Amino acid sequence: VAFDGVCPSDLCRIENYDVNVNRAGLDLFAHCAQDAFCASKFVAPPSPSHSPARAGPRAEARPAAVGALSDPLRYLYTAKEMVDGGPIDVLTGDWLAELTMLILHKQRSRNSALGYAGTFVTQMEQVLATCIERGIKVVTNAGGLNPAGCAEKVREVAARLGVQAKVAHLEGDDLMPRIDGLRPQLNHLDTGAPLTGTPVSANAYLGGWGITAALEAGADVVVCPRVTDA
Repeated sequence: VAFDGVCPSDLCRIENYDVNVNRAGLDLFAHCAQDAFCASKFVAPPSPSHSPARAGPRAEARPAAVGALSDPLRYLYTAKEMVDGGPIDVLTGDWLAELTMLILHKQRSRNSALGYAGTFVTQMEQVLATCIERGIKVVTNAGGLNPAGCAEKVREVAARLGVQAKVAHLEGDDLMPRIDGLRPQLNHLDTGAPLTGTPVSANAYLGGWGITAALEAGADVVVCPRVTDA
């Protein structure tokens, strides 16, 4: 409800959207701070002198500092900005809009080795060595329709940079092999009309369990398919 007015019809360019999201978020937190229960849930952000610890999970009782990025052609923040802009523990990246899934499908139909977000791999060229040095974990859904292929490309980046990086990837979101059996459950939510077309992708959001398992197993980079919505 607090974000219903973020993007009025005359302010829907991405730069306006981001500015309005920030403003609405600040307003929301300002109201929260006036409520004793809500304010009690606030935690102090990391200090400028904070540096991520590598002593293992839950080594420090403090909130994690997370930097978020996406495709620089569509969004404002890149991996380098996040890594250079302040001390962070985790770098996250969201690439998978519905349009992106179509683009990745077309890529993979031309070349089965593709189907992931190449701009993520490009950004890893710029920051992977620094992330490994500082202990910054990287988690992204840039794997798209081919997370294994994307993870392999990140390993190639690590080899070129001369760094030791443990790269994991997740699978299991792809429902295309089951789509015919699922059609009775995929009627249009508003009209009830059956799904008669042929989807180019069908995916189940996997959630955070696989990511947690990969990080607990020591992964430095976790490449995911569709795991959540931004």
